[in-house]
Amino acid sequence: MTAAVEAAAEVEPGLYDIGAELYHRDPIPGGSLSSTGARTLVKKCPAAFKWQLDNPQPYNKALELGTAAHKLVLDDGPELVLVDAEKWNTDAIKAEVAAIRAAGDIPLKRHELDQVHAMAAALREHEEAASLLEPGSGVAEQSAFWEDHGVWRRARFDWLRNDGQIVDYKTARSCRREDLEKAFHEHGYAQQQEWYLDGGLALDVADPEKPFQFVLQEKEPPYLVVVTTCDPMARGIGRHLNEVALNTYAICRERGEWPGYLPNPMTALPAWVERQYA
Repeated sequence: MTAAVEAAAEVEPGLYDIGAELYHRDPIPGGSLSSTGARTLVKKCPAAFKWQLDNPQPYNKALELGTAAHKLVLDDGPELVLVDAEKWNTDAIKAEVAAIRAAGDIPLKRHELDQVHAMAAALREHEEAASLLEPGSGVAEQSAFWEDHGVWRRARFDWLRNDGQIVDYKTARSCRREDLEKAFHEHGYAQQQEWYLDGGLALDVADPEKPFQFVLQEKEPPYLVVVTTCDPMARGIGRHLNEVALNTYAICRERGEWPGYLPNPMTALPAWVERQYA
């Protein structure tokens, strides 16, 4: 599949078992829009989206730890390599860490490796989460590509169950209800949920009767787990924002223009502040 996708003038819509690096590099000739890109288009602006597209960001430590947890929870992903040194500030250790990352693996300190193993163990003790992600009940890290009114879209499912249910595993600072609501808004998880469901339904690999589920886990002991999904209002907002992103992407791509923020000659205070003084 890898060589075929990279070389093909046309790509068939489908679900593909390819590596994360190729997926993020975007193998679609002419480009495709991911859920992350769609969220950037509506949260920021086309200029920010285009810059991120042209300037892939280097590793991020928090992202690495999340990916390491994914590896142990989903049994799929880069290898976790212990770099058993308290500090990584010597030239030799820096070179070792760089070589591990260059090989596509994840370097971890001892306490970090212990942390992600403890997280995976705690998740297996959570009945609902363990059942959703039970080994053999699905397949991990599948890449979906589909065309939507002239725009290629893509998504990468953390866990696609054999019964057609999509499950997404995320690490979180806090799984307290109020904190999750804030995180879902800040990170656009409602958009992601609807985007992934669109892909699953378009490719006929998702069951519309099976609710999309987020499995969220705190990164600090006791590594608490919550299983949840977006409510109808959040889903409606997510669908609307995805439509805005798709239209914006299509127009910018057609015109070859990626504008920044709209002019804003006057700036108001947040609505909640105005209500205090009303």
